[in-house]
Amino acid sequence: MLHEDVVARLRHMLLEGEIPPGARVPERELCLAFGISRTPLREALKVMGAEGLVVLLPNRGARAARLTSKDVQDLFEVCEGLEANAGELACGRITDDELRDIARLHHEMLDHYRERDQVQYYRCNRQIHEAIVRAAGNAVLSTLYESVTARIRRARFVAPMTPAHWELAVQEHEAILNALLRRDGAALSHVLRRHLRHKREAVERAGFAENVDEASGGQTEEIAPRRSRRSGPSDVKSRPSARISG
Repeated sequence: MLHEDVVARLRHMLLEGEIPPGARVPERELCLAFGISRTPLREALKVMGAEGLVVLLPNRGARAARLTSKDVQDLFEVCEGLEANAGELACGRITDDELRDIARLHHEMLDHYRERDQVQYYRCNRQIHEAIVRAAGNAVLSTLYESVTARIRRARFVAPMTPAHWELAVQEHEAILNALLRRDGAALSHVLRRHLRHKREAVERAGFAENVDEASGGQTEEIAPRRSRRSGPSDVKSRPSARISG
């Protein structure tokens, strides 16, 4: 297996929670699963350490990094700026086909909201945000966005929402679509910033972020990799909100 393949597989396992935050990276099991020796695995772990996905422990291997409250704040602040910039650029560059695709995803997302299917709601939600970034037509911005959002993807698109926050998120997505349809870059930039700030608050309330003492203290547990699990549908009783302008 090539170095790039080992890095990609290990990154995927960390980002999708197959190696949970705080758990010791099970080097022996991974070497057997990948069919490699310890040396290429440890080279891949150095890359993961540079990306902030693992903490390298001197003479003790590595553990999957936990997100601290400061990490969440820093990452969401950068993501907020990137998405706001992407939205402004997208309004001047998006094609009619791209607009139709985003509108289709939006209405599919609303169907999942009405069905209280949070897993499928998040799937459409993520695709909408990624489509807006692509529509900006800026390769550098897209690369930066992928790098930053990868660190918070599970927290952002898995965290359970309260009924009030879910309703608010739907209202904000209505405003996002309306601004796109009007090609109003300033309005879209504004609503995306507000949307990301509210999402950060929801992630913090859901307990995805730990304080510095919690993240650095305690024992690390070594466990075998597991499949990632997503949150089930939330018990929401509010009805879809009316469309609002951005």
